[in-house]
Amino acid sequence: MTQATHPILLFHVDPARNMARFYLLAVEPTLFGGSSLTRCWGRMGTKGQVKIDLFDTAVEARQASRKLLHGKLKRGYRRNEEDS
Repeated sequence: MTQATHPILLFHVDPARNMARFYLLAVEPTLFGGSSLTRCWGRMGTKGQVKIDLFDTAVEARQASRKLLHGKLKRGYRRNEEDS
């Protein structure tokens, strides 16, 4: 069985634009032997939206997670300083 990875929590805060967003990525095993990539995003202080993508292997899920992470970092999202 595959093991869950540590969730990655990103923030994008820009007071000048009244922007305060979060983005969470988590790779977890499924009940049927595959892996899932859970994404949660929205404005800080809200529940946000959730999307779960299913993959056959943990490797595929981690690759998708890294691709999304790279894109978010390019768009100005940053990791919490305490997590780094």
